[in-house]
Amino acid sequence: MNVDVIRLQLNKYNQGHLLKFWDELTEDQRNDLMDDLLELNLAEVTSYFSHAVESFENNNKLLDDRIEAIDDDAIGSSINCDLDEWKKYENMGLNEISLGHVAVLLMAGGQGTRLGVTYPKGMFDVGLPSHKTLFQLQAERIKRLETMAKEEYGKCDGIIWYILTSEATHEPTLDFLNKNNYFGLRKNNVVAFKQGMVPCIGFNGEILLDEKYRLSKAPDGNGGLYRALKVQGILDDMIKRNIRSVHAHSVDNILIKVADPVFIGYCLYKNADCGVKVVEKSQPTEAVGVVCQVDGQYRVVEYSEISKKTSELRRASDGKLMFNAGNICNHYFTTDFLRNISNEHEHELELHIAKKKIPYVDENGVRQIPSTPNGIKIEKFVFDVIKYAKRFVVWEVARKEEFSPLKNCDSIGEDCSLTARRDVLALHKSWLLKAGVKSIHGDVEVSPLLSYAGENLTNVPDVIEGPKLIE
Repeated sequence: MNVDVIRLQLNKYNQGHLLKFWDELTEDQRNDLMDDLLELNLAEVTSYFSHAVESFENNNKLLDDRIEAIDDDAIGSSINCDLDEWKKYENMGLNEISLGHVAVLLMAGGQGTRLGVTYPKGMFDVGLPSHKTLFQLQAERIKRLETMAKEEYGKCDGIIWYILTSEATHEPTLDFLNKNNYFGLRKNNVVAFKQGMVPCIGFNGEILLDEKYRLSKAPDGNGGLYRALKVQGILDDMIKRNIRSVHAHSVDNILIKVADPVFIGYCLYKNADCGVKVVEKSQPTEAVGVVCQVDGQYRVVEYSEISKKTSELRRASDGKLMFNAGNICNHYFTTDFLRNISNEHEHELELHIAKKKIPYVDENGVRQIPSTPNGIKIEKFVFDVIKYAKRFVVWEVARKEEFSPLKNCDSIGEDCSLTARRDVLALHKSWLLKAGVKSIHGDVEVSPLLSYAGENLTNVPDVIEGPKLIE
């Protein structure tokens, strides 16, 4: 497209500065900048700034007078579920897997910056005896489930593993999976696709330049999933493969029950089109969002959106926190629900705004690294779709069995490799003791290929000395 035509469009939206250095650029640099500009939906992107202003104005408005707890008929619990119910849900989930109707949607766009590494989080090794990475642990849980479904129902058409990456993690992720032969999964059952990027905007409403020939951009958040599903043909692929049930989760939970058949079975039994797993909040001030109702609609409310007084409210019946359903980024969707969101509601999703220190090119063409926030990054969150569900359910699980996020370097002391490793080893120790082991010394890990959730641990010795991998 002619640069003069682009210039007219940019000026219309007060973004003419993006071509300020055009005459100084090489031909290759001009092509790079033109590619960035042609990808822009200027009307949409520039509207983000007005949303940002509105968001800042609403930042201190609390929701105390508008929130209610989850309806009793919308929440189930693996903690209080009796064995017959548990088996019923598990069998429904395993049957869905055996028929080839289940996909996993792994959100793996984040780099391990807070962990102190420069590669994708999924490639991180927390130091278990096996030294398996997050990617390997999750792939092997999928493989074990395929085996379980085949043993139970005589066949298994496989679980499709969709992996949402970002510009920064896409190629390293593919290279890592390919190098490791997809950890035993069928290559055609592993599909990686990239989330979108959104331009960063200065406080004056102008899109920032990262270089004279390149816009400053950031990933559009895990809520960018819904646009990426449509734009990159993943929804079409799901429909072609006859996928009905999708388990979506973030990469950094080392205890994740990938494609959990009990959770899937519960959602199927309830005829849910959208479901979430939650854990009980450890304390009123724990910095996690809670699943609740706002103005009669289900949503996730951030801890900063309710007062300390409201966060401390307790139920008269059992003394538990009134708002205790901690969100852990663990979701069930039907394919029909995802299609409806992507086609009808994606453009309506709430924008989440963060003030950031964003490198930029100043008016003299010099790249600056700011010491204070100078602009905004815009994200959409995966959980903001639950208000569109026709039948929404919540499944409560035990934190010690299903939730241990890996976010920080070890010096922080929480949500780090130390705590992740500790939680995995503690869980596996409980499995082995239940299976008949009398004594365990040192670090002992159970391979996901042997046991998905503590089953299949037969002929175990009385005493196990670690470090050791049971496989």
